[in-house]
Amino acid sequence: MFDLMQNILLIFIEIMCCKIFYETFGEVRYKGWINVIQFMLLLGIICLLAYSFSEYFVIRQLADIVMLSVFMLWHVRISLKKSFVLAVLFDALLLAMDYLVFLIIGWLSLENGISKQQYEIGGVLAYLLVKVILFFLILIIRKKFWKKSTEMMSDTEWLRFLFFPIFTISAISAMLSVFEYVQTVEQANLLAVIAFGMVGMNIVVFYLINDIVEREMKMHENKVFQIQAKNQLEMYRSISENFDNQKRKTHEYKNQISCIKSLLDKKQYSKLEEYVKKIYGSLNNEPDVINTNNVIVNAILNTKYQEAEARGIVFVFRVNDLSELKMKDEDVVTILSNLLNNAIEACEVCTDKKVIRFKFVKEDDKIIIAVKNTFSYDVIYENGEIKSTKTSSVDEHGVGIKNVLKVIEKYGGAYVIEDKNKEFFCSIIIPV
Repeated sequence: MFDLMQNILLIFIEIMCCKIFYETFGEVRYKGWINVIQFMLLLGIICLLAYSFSEYFVIRQLADIVMLSVFMLWHVRISLKKSFVLAVLFDALLLAMDYLVFLIIGWLSLENGISKQQYEIGGVLAYLLVKVILFFLILIIRKKFWKKSTEMMSDTEWLRFLFFPIFTISAISAMLSVFEYVQTVEQANLLAVIAFGMVGMNIVVFYLINDIVEREMKMHENKVFQIQAKNQLEMYRSISENFDNQKRKTHEYKNQISCIKSLLDKKQYSKLEEYVKKIYGSLNNEPDVINTNNVIVNAILNTKYQEAEARGIVFVFRVNDLSELKMKDEDVVTILSNLLNNAIEACEVCTDKKVIRFKFVKEDDKIIIAVKNTFSYDVIYENGEIKSTKTSSVDEHGVGIKNVLKVIEKYGGAYVIEDKNKEFFCSIIIPV
């Protein structure tokens, strides 16, 4: 009975370590009672595997890896390949540390003057000590990767980390088969050194993963900066062009008013009528067709309207008075530039109709921004978020959308993103 309780306690610690380990690299799907049920179910399965395959070491290891890979897909939001790699990594680390205990127990058996009771107590303490060390190792790994997104690493990159853990499992399997031939303390010490080396080797893997994650994060930050800089540059260019146009228009208006006054003074009404008609016609051909009474919004929307028109895209819009818009200029630029850039790029490669429907209105106590556009490629989602598109080699669409979502979160807003019938739709509501 004591042995049973001891084994359950050790497995309980292992599962706690496994749970924390996986939650470091993926978002938990369910909380509350479902999470508790998942934990208890995992505990039961591991115990069953431990006793069912206690005499078949290799089969048990394979069963553990397969079971963890599949089970943890239910617990955290990760891909199957990533779950498999994590299962192998955890199993190798766990196995290497358990092998150390096995060597310690073997070393105790080679010592003279050790009673059976001392041998059993030493074995139990060694197992508990190693499990506690494993627990703290997992906490260190969690701290190292805390708030670091590993989603930027592809499944192929994760598969590269399989060599060390698979080598560890294979080596330990081979060493266990020859352990019965160990006769001296020196031989046991040599195996212990090898075991320590394999523990260290598997810990190094996590440092490699951390270095790659940090590198990818820097590349991602640089990509975000480039996109933001591009949007800012477009905004300033648009504003500059608008101001230049406004100066030109003001000068033209002065000349036109002067001409009208001159015709009136001379009472040349027929020429005056002809001249007014001419001015009216030119006003209808003005490039700035969108007016919201907000300089920033006008600059962006008119620029994107002209871009869409030049590329044969139908741009349908609905706006109202945004003169009292209480959003920072850079946030407005982030939302509009990213959404409209993505929409224009998507429509540009469409072989069928090319249509963008845009809405930016202030109604009661909320701001509504909505974009619907046609597209002809596949949108790639990961964990419910847009990761990339098949037409974007640098995944700018995914990065741009994430920047938009940050702004929405900043203002306490809500959003809906969906694609249906080859139409991409994004609707944003921000409280005033």
